[in-house]
Amino acid sequence: MALLEISNLEVAYGHIQAVRGLNLAVEEGKALALLGANGAGKSTTLKAISGLVAARAGTIRFDGRDLAGMSPEAITRLGIAHVPEGRGIFPGLSVAENLRMARYGVGADRGAAATALEEVFGFFPILRERRGQPAGTMSGGQQQQLAIARALLQRPRLLLLDEPSLGLAPAVVADVLGVVAQLRSRGIAVILVEQFVREALKIADDAAVMEQGRVVLQGPVAELSGNRIAAAYLGHEKAAVEAQPPAPGRGLETLTLTLPGRKVRELERRAAASGESIDTLVTAALEATPARRRKTRK
Repeated sequence: MALLEISNLEVAYGHIQAVRGLNLAVEEGKALALLGANGAGKSTTLKAISGLVAARAGTIRFDGRDLAGMSPEAITRLGIAHVPEGRGIFPGLSVAENLRMARYGVGADRGAAATALEEVFGFFPILRERRGQPAGTMSGGQQQQLAIARALLQRPRLLLLDEPSLGLAPAVVADVLGVVAQLRSRGIAVILVEQFVREALKIADDAAVMEQGRVVLQGPVAELSGNRIAAAYLGHEKAAVEAQPPAPGRGLETLTLTLPGRKVRELERRAAASGESIDTLVTAALEATPARRRKTRK
């Protein structure tokens, strides 16, 4: 039995259907790369797993237990930790205070908490050095390390990571994703939403591609990488992608680069206020983007 099983998941924000009939499974100690264009429903899927948004239909089971109706705090105590897009740290608190906050409600004794803290410092030595520094004054990469460290202090069996590379320099991205690879090797299951598709696939066992709230492609990374159609969809076949520019909703790296997350959030607010389709607004925004920015990243 998979550690996490999602069956026919439906999530909506009012009249906006964000996730449609989603089916996913994550095995114990495995990493799943959840990929897709901005607005595809990836972040909403993670929020549904961690209890931040309610499912309209379908089931989410963790270690055989149905998560329906459970609070985010209860889900965290079961062993699911969520690092949201934007990190979610407390910028006015010190690094040490941020880390102490992460232990509240988990229920571990002082000895276990101290052991977990030392393990976190092993992954992120800079956090030990900056323990007394206000978190908001650190670099973006250090703040991301702090966000992941807080999640690890909860001793998760499943770690949900939403765009951990957002706004980071390539060298810092490599460091952050390198830690993710270590976590996977230590038996922590991971669902990774990531804009750097190639880097995500290097550390993932399986991949699933979302489009307009649905999974349109999934399977073991080794099989997808060896399939020409899947490889082209994921940006591995440069000639196939560049020779025929992708239609709106296709070409993951193209859409990720073309439409930043802040623009998608703006469109979501507009759709909620006007009743327009989010898919229509996203497509129109992509079509209005200058062609020079729609090239697939090489």
